[in-house]
Amino acid sequence: MEAEDRLLTPGEVASLFRVDPKTVTRWAAAGRIGSIRTPGGHRRFRESEVRALLEGEISLSEGHTGASSY
Repeated sequence: MEAEDRLLTPGEVASLFRVDPKTVTRWAAAGRIGSIRTPGGHRRFRESEVRALLEGEISLSEGHTGASSY
């Protein structure tokens, strides 16, 4: 992760994609979008990856390796 790469909440990602936050969580659980877990167990998403998805540089169907810990 880049030093300046911001971490987004499921709600912030959902707003960008215009979907429900639970949809974003399901995408992460299915490995369709990469996520990390905070020490408290909350999911966070790298802004650079979310922007790449929005801009079509990568697709949700490509899949990811799943969640990683932070």
